[in-house]
Amino acid sequence: MNALGAELWQAVVVCFAAVFTNNILLTTFLGMCPFTSVSREVRTAAGLGGAVVFVMTFTCLLNWMAYHWILVPLRLEFFRFILFIIIIAAFVQVVEMILDRFSPRLYQNLGIFLPLITVNCAILGASLFMVIREYSLIVTIGYGFGSGLGWLLAILAMAGIRQRFNESRVPAGLQGPGITLIIAGLMALAFIGFTGVLS
Repeated sequence: MNALGAELWQAVVVCFAAVFTNNILLTTFLGMCPFTSVSREVRTAAGLGGAVVFVMTFTCLLNWMAYHWILVPLRLEFFRFILFIIIIAAFVQVVEMILDRFSPRLYQNLGIFLPLITVNCAILGASLFMVIREYSLIVTIGYGFGSGLGWLLAILAMAGIRQRFNESRVPAGLQGPGITLIIAGLMALAFIGFTGVLS
């Protein structure tokens, strides 16, 4: 296998791991605020999750290029937090404009949580993880897409479960955040069960 093939295979493995075994939401619990707040309806959760996949994939790519092609040559690596947040904020503005233009209802349903993607720690965390783990450009794209897809999968599963709980009798002390966090913990255990699948 040549170098490019090996790198593509590594990107696939990292992407799979980011969706399941190293799910950024269920293993590091980054991005819990919108996860618990927007996961009441499947449609709204799918919209926010799709926006997170788009933003996370492209911001990881752009942040990798900005870090390796601008900050490292200029020895300004300590500016990465500021630069990463600026790039993320710009992409969120693009997503907001697209949703406002083509899906006003989803834009209204997401409300304040759409601009809060800018400060979603899962998106910033993915960009910082790709720097810490020294991923190549191709692996970074796979990692960004996989992390976003994992976040989408987790919030869709949570929204589906919470909609079913609307028809069930949940004890008064567990209603709301209590049962949501218990479900999140059980989902984390289930996703970690995929550990070792590709090793």
